[in-house]
Amino acid sequence: MQKIPVRNIKSSIKEPDVSGKYVVWDLSELLSGSDMKQELHRHSFYFILILEKGSGTHIVDFTSYPVTDGSIYIMRPGQVHELLLQSDCKGYLLQFTDDFFLDYDATAQQILKKISRQNQYLPDPAGSERILSFMKAVLLEHQEKRDKYQYAIQVNLQLFFVELLRQRYVPEAIPDEKASYQLERLEEFRELVAENVSDRKHVLWYAERMNLSAYQLNTITKKMLGKTSSEVIDDYILLEAKRYLLATTNQVNQISWHLGYEDVSYFIRFFKKHTGYSPEIFRNLFK
Repeated sequence: MQKIPVRNIKSSIKEPDVSGKYVVWDLSELLSGSDMKQELHRHSFYFILILEKGSGTHIVDFTSYPVTDGSIYIMRPGQVHELLLQSDCKGYLLQFTDDFFLDYDATAQQILKKISRQNQYLPDPAGSERILSFMKAVLLEHQEKRDKYQYAIQVNLQLFFVELLRQRYVPEAIPDEKASYQLERLEEFRELVAENVSDRKHVLWYAERMNLSAYQLNTITKKMLGKTSSEVIDDYILLEAKRYLLATTNQVNQISWHLGYEDVSYFIRFFKKHTGYSPEIFRNLFK
């Protein structure tokens, strides 16, 4: 079974306790007057692109986002993307692993989980100004490497996360406290699905592990996404199938088995029902 190409952080940082955990670039220096084009691949780390000025296209999990001035893009580990940046883009590119905040602050990890469920942000002007100031401080700390610089980077990133949390879309007509609880449970559900969907496809199994009834879980997904819990599970299966169809050369039967479907014909019918295409036709049309 061929895996989707995975990129790991490659860093020139020499400190043994930091190396490989994070990298940050000034986008102008990284591009050096040339366009950046990255083919479909997946990351083992968080990927954050902050644009002060920019044009291009960013496709995350098959959703296309135009790269525009002031836009911000966040990818979680495991997501797949394609990226085209024009040579005149200005801003910052930040990459860090899951454990970069492990010993720092549990709150930072929780906020990061929340904001990374939304792949694109378009902050208001005041928010953009604050975000750029935080990132400027991060880059400066990274370049100068003064005493406790790693801690200073983490502090500024947490301020950046908080600003994005304030800019995040939350469905209207849901009180803040209730929305916060429902978002946390939804994120918990999604994480469980991502970890277990190859073996577990029934809503009740997930609900029991979350100490909820299937009805309660369904209520949360309907409120927050307008979808049933079963549809959320199906969506993830389809997303993972698309990832493997477009980013690998695996046969359809291999992908079917990888996703927990021993009956390949059932998997093909399932895929076609939800996308309108057989897996092979989908691959030929969109690869």
